[in-house]
Amino acid sequence: MKRLNLIVIYLMILFSFTAKAKGEKSLSDYVDPNIGTAHCRWFFYTPAAVPFGMAKLAPSTDAHLGNPGGWQAVGYDFRHTSIEGFAHFHEFQIGGVVLAPTVGPLQTVPGELDNPDGGYRSRFDKKDETAKPGYYCVFLKDYGIKAELTATKRVGFHRYTFPKSEQSNLIFDIGNKQGESGEVKDAYVRYTSDGRIEGYVITWPVYVNIYQPGADIRMYFSAELNKKPIKVGSFIKNTIYPGKQEIAGQGAGLYLTFSTKENETIDVKVGLSYTSIENARYNLEAEGKHLNFQDARKSANEVWNDYLGRIIVEGGKETDKVKFYTGLYHALLGRGLASDANGYYPKNDGSAGRIALDAKGNPLHNHYNTDAIWGGFWNLTQLWALAYPEYYSDWIKSQLLVYKETGWLGDGIACSKYVSGVGTNFTGLAIAAAYNCGIRDFDIECGYEAALKNEVEWRGRIEGAGKMDLRQFIERGYSPYEERFDMKTTEEGSGFGASHTLEYSFSCFAVSQFAKQLGKEKDYQWLSELSKGWKLLFDKETLLIRPKDTKGHFLKNFDPLAPWKGFQEGNAMQYTFYVPHHIDQLIDLVGKDKFNNRLDSIFSLSRKNLFSGGTELNAFAGLNALYNHGNQPNLHISWLFNFSGKPWLSQKWVHAILNEFYGIEPLHGYGYGQDEDQGQLGSWYVMSSIGLFDVKGLTEINPKLQIGAPLFDKVTIYLNQHYHPGKKFEIESKKTTADACYIRSIMLNNKKQSTPMLPFEEVVQGGKMVVELSEYPDMNLTD
Repeated sequence: MKRLNLIVIYLMILFSFTAKAKGEKSLSDYVDPNIGTAHCRWFFYTPAAVPFGMAKLAPSTDAHLGNPGGWQAVGYDFRHTSIEGFAHFHEFQIGGVVLAPTVGPLQTVPGELDNPDGGYRSRFDKKDETAKPGYYCVFLKDYGIKAELTATKRVGFHRYTFPKSEQSNLIFDIGNKQGESGEVKDAYVRYTSDGRIEGYVITWPVYVNIYQPGADIRMYFSAELNKKPIKVGSFIKNTIYPGKQEIAGQGAGLYLTFSTKENETIDVKVGLSYTSIENARYNLEAEGKHLNFQDARKSANEVWNDYLGRIIVEGGKETDKVKFYTGLYHALLGRGLASDANGYYPKNDGSAGRIALDAKGNPLHNHYNTDAIWGGFWNLTQLWALAYPEYYSDWIKSQLLVYKETGWLGDGIACSKYVSGVGTNFTGLAIAAAYNCGIRDFDIECGYEAALKNEVEWRGRIEGAGKMDLRQFIERGYSPYEERFDMKTTEEGSGFGASHTLEYSFSCFAVSQFAKQLGKEKDYQWLSELSKGWKLLFDKETLLIRPKDTKGHFLKNFDPLAPWKGFQEGNAMQYTFYVPHHIDQLIDLVGKDKFNNRLDSIFSLSRKNLFSGGTELNAFAGLNALYNHGNQPNLHISWLFNFSGKPWLSQKWVHAILNEFYGIEPLHGYGYGQDEDQGQLGSWYVMSSIGLFDVKGLTEINPKLQIGAPLFDKVTIYLNQHYHPGKKFEIESKKTTADACYIRSIMLNNKKQSTPMLPFEEVVQGGKMVVELSEYPDMNLTD
């Protein structure tokens, strides 16, 4: 096994050297982190980071404004023209520890966008900005400083090139809110006798406050510099304490002043941790001791090319490669490390736990922060299962750490605190899907127990586990909607009762398949019956899913395009298709012809608005549209024709969405300002552009992928060496024209295939699929 791994690594290195010798681009060169940054979430733009890392460094333009709702676009916006500093922590509901370089009179507050001179922020020009995977560089015009950032997993590296000055400053702004962090509870920073800058910040994020009131998020750091300051002082917001080398409280910070020569560089290494200052120091020692800035930058680039290299695409349009690798980059950027190099991790109760160690003293797995997995089964988990199963496995083990401590799964977790965000919970579905895909190196018994409890147990359920209306679903078969539940979920019903019913039905199906494989026949029968709950809301008059009240009556004055009326972040037209596990039954109820005509018309009309909310710059643009690719509940719909006898229409509309919804500009990236939740829209592009997708989200026993039209001439998926040693799956496309998007024939391992359904097992066992594409549809290739 070791020898085989070495051969694979050697071949990848050889490929890299050969490409460079020919002057070709590396894979990271196709990534443009600035795509979609005109309106993006706090965690979206963190160029100075490695895949799934803890240290995620980035410039901020408006981060200090905070985030009153917990989800709004904040942090970095490409349209802004001044930078207020560089933060280290960028996760869902987590943000903090800012470093800002200045020259001249000291200022200790960031200032405002419309008045950069009112704080330490600096103007900058876009032409002086570089963002690449693992590296960021910008010239701060107000101070004549070149700022550079890079990172390892848990260490942030800064390099600041100063002009000649007797007052060059480094400001550690620790005690202020950052992005989605919420309000600051407490902060502390000190300058130690051995020249370190260390401290912590404790925050109250909005979603932690909603789903686990009283809990907080703690971030620790330990920094070292390559130059001693001539002055050290501290501050509380704009009150400065010269010479005071230790301070605590909201707004706390520390400043260092240097005398610098022209073009003198000051390097800073910052170890990070969610458990303690001591472990931040340990992480710095473990990962950063023997690295200088250039070494760290080179290492980060190599790591990115390694991870991006799990899927190689060749041929096709250069712009599509940019979209592809930028989408893959975002899928690998989100949901980062929460555990230390020595295995310590933040527990839900606020203490530190420790992951078991192997014989060499290394943690058996990692712990991660994660946004909700809501909709992730139509993008992230499919990508993880194919190309990054080791991360999928760690993600499950991470979720089970919280379950074992608290007794409940969380849909999203921030330092093990509950941050559901949408008030539902699909973690059990994701665990079941992993089992279907052969990812079974986790505690299966505990995983099943947690998944089953997530689907059926309402007694004693905590807010952080979501699904607070679950009792209604278990006892009635559906969750009722009434105006009194508007925008909230209670034990009596929910403002999202109809969409919850669809979601709980789907996840019950997923766990029923888990139960069946484990021989839990009674659970299988019960969950299978619950998975039919969606039928109770199917209105035979409108042929739509329609909310019902507590008396069992359909909603009166029903507007199929009205969002939030029984449906979370969507409407009845969109959510009616949310029956992936029983899609054949939905088609039968609607009628195959009517189903196809309706769906085809929806896409024809939606195309006029770029399959979403048009050019409106808003995360929720498109909620009242017929189709909204900018939000999770819609992401499987374009692939449904594979189940209704017209797969060529899926080929047509998926191709159109890939070309038109996705862009390569700061303004038009993932739609226009759409909510790219930690790589979900990027992952959808990756899967769909290589022509593989599963409407059922891998929830079936022996799951099948639907085959679409790849955008590229050749795709090579290098399968993980631990799970599938030495194997790869190749997809070759033969096109009659450059834009051909209709499948004429499929050859799998030299055998003709007459269906667009491809068993997942066929892919991960390795092999080759050849797809012939034409500009005209073939109506003989059906399911």
